[in-house]
Amino acid sequence: MINIPPFDATTQYKSIATEIEKNVCAVMAGGRYIMGPQVKEFEVQFAQYLNCEQVISCNSGTDALHLALRALKIGVGDEVITTPFTFIATTEAIGIVGATPVFVDVELDSYNIDTQLIESKITERTKAIIPVHLYGRPCNMTAIMEIARKYNLKVIEDCAQATGATWEGKQVGTIGDVGCFSFFPTKNLGCFGDGGAIATSNYEIAERVEYLRRHGGKVKYHHEELGLNSRLDTVQATVLLVKLPYLDQWNSARKAIADIYLNSLAEIEGIVLPQRTHHADSVWNQFTIRVLAGRRDTIQNSLKAKGIGSMVYYPIPLHLQEVHAGLSYTTGSLPVSEQLSHEVLSIPLFPELESSAQKIVVESLKQIMADIYCLQ
Repeated sequence: MINIPPFDATTQYKSIATEIEKNVCAVMAGGRYIMGPQVKEFEVQFAQYLNCEQVISCNSGTDALHLALRALKIGVGDEVITTPFTFIATTEAIGIVGATPVFVDVELDSYNIDTQLIESKITERTKAIIPVHLYGRPCNMTAIMEIARKYNLKVIEDCAQATGATWEGKQVGTIGDVGCFSFFPTKNLGCFGDGGAIATSNYEIAERVEYLRRHGGKVKYHHEELGLNSRLDTVQATVLLVKLPYLDQWNSARKAIADIYLNSLAEIEGIVLPQRTHHADSVWNQFTIRVLAGRRDTIQNSLKAKGIGSMVYYPIPLHLQEVHAGLSYTTGSLPVSEQLSHEVLSIPLFPELESSAQKIVVESLKQIMADIYCLQ
């Protein structure tokens, strides 16, 4: 029976199992389970990979966003511009510090924040922009940074799905003031649990994040302010140290599979493929198509019946979530995000997806769409 999941962590693990187990067992034997030397080593190596000055690890991508906002002293009464078409963590972090998310609709072709709409949302309370590099495709950071400089705003890049992606040759997460990364297992660089990191070339921001993640104290048992317990544990840092040298290889494999999908699925009636851009190098955390005419759920169920998994990222945009009801957005207020929430479907893509499985996905999707349109 065919079983092609949207993501599979086990095959990647098998390819590096000996190296992982050797290094993790060394941590276990060494007894430094919290803030062991591997944590700092990973921070240094990841900073070198990104070509930025400082990386401070933490326990999740959500906490990375939270700590970045805290480090930039954004809080009650402040507004932060961001996209409604993303995971809740983006606005969760904004709300936790007491600030208010201000949503800007996205572009239909890129799924990312529409930079042409940002300026109209800026007020005297606006303090920052959080662009989200969704599905591994970078936002238009040139336009975003121009706006930020014009209005003296901070830029926090949400790179949870885009580790290794570049905009005009520069790593995402190093273009704004702060870059926030997630190492959740499904990410391009994933650990064996939750994990995250903040990248910055601003030493003041880095220092503040470093002590905020350790209960707000620069010296043990001396606390200047309320912080968090948000340390990346040594085991996860060790896993990431093993995986980091493979990241570009795995991202290249993702790109090769995306190219096959883009070439093989072109001009199929009823679906729209994600778009390439000359300025950005996507790392394809997901390959997300648009299914037109209200047929997304039908297509997903048909793929499932054939043993092919898929995911919907995301079925309800954030401005229509119950948690944000107090912001008074209504249906129709951000029409592109709402349209995408009914159309997007992410089909299987991960570095170890075999060519035979890729072919099955392509041929199955072609057949399903042909059957639907022949029955019209």
